[in-house]
Amino acid sequence: MSDFSPQSPKGPLAYAGNWLGLAGIILASCSLLTLLILIGFDIFLGFNRPYLGVLVYIILPGAVFVGLVLIFAGILYQRRQQRKPGFKPRLPHIDLNNPRHRRNLILTACIGFVFLLFSAFGSYRAYQVTESVAFCGLLCHQVMEPVHTTYLNSPHARVACTKCHIGPGASWYVRAKISGLRQVYAVLTDSYPRPIPVPVENLRPARETCEQCHWPEKFYGSTELLHRHYLSDTENTPFEIRMMIKVGGANPLHGPVGGIHWHMAVGNDIEYLPADKSRQTIHWVKVTNRSTGKVTIYRTADKGPLSASEQKDVRLMDCIDCHNRPTHIFQSPSKALNVALWLNRVDASIPSIKHHATEALMQSVGAESRAEGLQQIAAYIAGRYPEYKEQTKIEQAIAETQNIYRNNFFPEMKTNWRVRPDNIGHLNWPGCFRCHDGEHVNSTGQAIAIDCNACHIIISQARGKEPASSSLDGLPFAHPGGEIPPGIACTFCHNGAL
Repeated sequence: MSDFSPQSPKGPLAYAGNWLGLAGIILASCSLLTLLILIGFDIFLGFNRPYLGVLVYIILPGAVFVGLVLIFAGILYQRRQQRKPGFKPRLPHIDLNNPRHRRNLILTACIGFVFLLFSAFGSYRAYQVTESVAFCGLLCHQVMEPVHTTYLNSPHARVACTKCHIGPGASWYVRAKISGLRQVYAVLTDSYPRPIPVPVENLRPARETCEQCHWPEKFYGSTELLHRHYLSDTENTPFEIRMMIKVGGANPLHGPVGGIHWHMAVGNDIEYLPADKSRQTIHWVKVTNRSTGKVTIYRTADKGPLSASEQKDVRLMDCIDCHNRPTHIFQSPSKALNVALWLNRVDASIPSIKHHATEALMQSVGAESRAEGLQQIAAYIAGRYPEYKEQTKIEQAIAETQNIYRNNFFPEMKTNWRVRPDNIGHLNWPGCFRCHDGEHVNSTGQAIAIDCNACHIIISQARGKEPASSSLDGLPFAHPGGEIPPGIACTFCHNGAL
């Protein structure tokens, strides 16, 4: 390549002969050398560590770029210092008849090609790194530990985070990265809330993410569900209930339109106005029949016409309004221990172990750290069985209860089932009863259905060693704790400990 001006016979690097240009040369050279070595390790050995990926494909390329900018700034600075009266700046010129120019041009083209090749590879790997589960879950460990841990234990543990939180398309990718920059700033300044608020605002509609695999038109019929609950009595009495969940469907070509997925039926739009940020209270519901255009509005007695500001907060119901914990599932103490007893990870022969283990978990909610919570659990359970003859069973029960704590309680982030509502069902949270409570009525006085059999029927139930009662036509629910007074919701008693 030719010289930039007659005053610089040694070429463009002569302009970098100042502190600014030299700093750029050192920074760019060292960063590039380190980058090439680490890229070689990645190509031939591979690595899946988020911090290393950020260093190799984000920080080091950024350092190379800054170094090049400093070199260019040094050249401009040196040129300005070398100007003399009457000096006219000249652009570089290339004479292909000059062997030196021709050689430098070929060398520059080869270096540029290699640089572009590595830039393309680095850009692709940077995309892969920032889209990986390890990047999402492990980079900001304390902040993301609750969602990453529950993700690994979820039904979607093999689905990448970005498949649901970003989905396909460039626009949502850019949105997510801009939002990510704000989150990085919050982590660096320690200004993020504890716990992280839910639900996620402005989450991409489920029609563009969830329904890429789970589309409403494919659902129809019913599915069997078995629950095994252990009572908090001395014998840890099991109570088993088997029910048919009326999944229903939205496509008349596959089966009758109805059941639970009537809410997602292609023939209807359901909109609602949440009264709180957690969407656990709903006073206003609108149902629009697409084929006829008929609109029906249901509201509670204390809710009048919507104001202009409220109109902006109306949501179109989609999958995530009920399936709000499809992945990040935080088990309540009672539910987690039911599973542990069912799978014999906690021995049900230990007297009152369901009650004591549940109480241990409930009391550990106030712990300031994980270590403190684990110690409290061990001390509480061991203190209830000081002279129990089979201490190995007690130790196993303590270990399993502590494991439940590790997977569902995150004291540093103040996160557990209490701050993570689950809208499927209606045991510990209102769930279905947010709308199906008999208090949402339309203009003719008709209320939204509160019939339990509209969504499921009990086909079998049994307590302890009693013979199971069964009926394919459905059984009335025999509450193991005695008859429930009318109008009492499950959440009145079930707070996670029962």
